[in-house]
Amino acid sequence: MARKNDVLLVDGYNIIGAWPELERLKEQDLEDARDRLLDMLADYQGFTGMQIYVIFDAHQVSGLGSTYKQHKLIIVYTREKETADECIERLCTELISRRRNVYVATSDLVEQHVAFGKGALRVSARELYIDITQNVKVIRDSIREGVDKPGKRNTLDQNISLDVWSKLERMRRGDK
Repeated sequence: MARKNDVLLVDGYNIIGAWPELERLKEQDLEDARDRLLDMLADYQGFTGMQIYVIFDAHQVSGLGSTYKQHKLIIVYTREKETADECIERLCTELISRRRNVYVATSDLVEQHVAFGKGALRVSARELYIDITQNVKVIRDSIREGVDKPGKRNTLDQNISLDVWSKLERMRRGDK
């Protein structure tokens, strides 16, 4: 899906509501659902090398909003009277450049169209979930192979870039 310099903007509460595991967690404790999402995205960021921003809607909360880093993710709570969609649109404008793609992960169709109009690429909540779960499987399989074959190294894997490796993996899966 992406290259190392690319950016992924994630509509946090939209994704929590769209992924069954997180939706169930949210019903018990919203903070647990947020933490689980951040853990999953941190692993994904580590695997892909993308810079990930997770935007949480705080427009009904008074204050200036906040931005901080957690697991190298950039977490943004929107300002008072600013929705997550507005913040994502603003970030799209700020982050678009020729050398990187900006992806917006949300299942909000209106937001997808607006982000696309600003030059970003859309990723549905379902597509992101599938990509994350496939990456988890690839990581587990490669760890398992390394344990099963001690001392044996895959030197090709050490000599190709993440971008090339990702393209080869997509080809292996039959994706275009």
